[in-house]
Amino acid sequence: MSEEKTYPMTAEGREKLQLELEDLIATQRPEITKRIQIARSYGDLSENSEYQSAKDEQAFVEGRIQTLKQMIDNAEIIDSNATAKDEVSLGKTVTFKELPNEDPETYTIVGSVEADPLAGKISNESPMANALMGKKIGETVAVPLPNGISIDVQIISVTK
Repeated sequence: MSEEKTYPMTAEGREKLQLELEDLIATQRPEITKRIQIARSYGDLSENSEYQSAKDEQAFVEGRIQTLKQMIDNAEIIDSNATAKDEVSLGKTVTFKELPNEDPETYTIVGSVEADPLAGKISNESPMANALMGKKIGETVAVPLPNGISIDVQIISVTK
């Protein structure tokens, strides 16, 4: 028997997925069904681009619904209180600077489902977060880069 994959995420992230799922089921699915019915009324389905487009969209939406259900059902809500206050872990926000003297950067470490680097949320599976996990304020950490070299960063602060 295969073990289900768990999806670490914050309670906020789970709520966001739940809202997306509800929108897909309550709004988008019925709209696509209507478009398919209208497109069918045009006759010959073999050369009906509206029908094919709606069917493709329906397949995408149904796939996304199944994916969201699986993620929500197997969500592992992050408890940032389970680690020391000054320790980097899932659900915490960490500020660090690249040595010797780069500007500080701040990111919240979240599960891969919630990752959004432009919004300051990096995946726990990213090289940066992976290297920082379990480290504490003041520590210097070597972060491996894809090109085979590494950079040194110093942890400035950790908050919940």
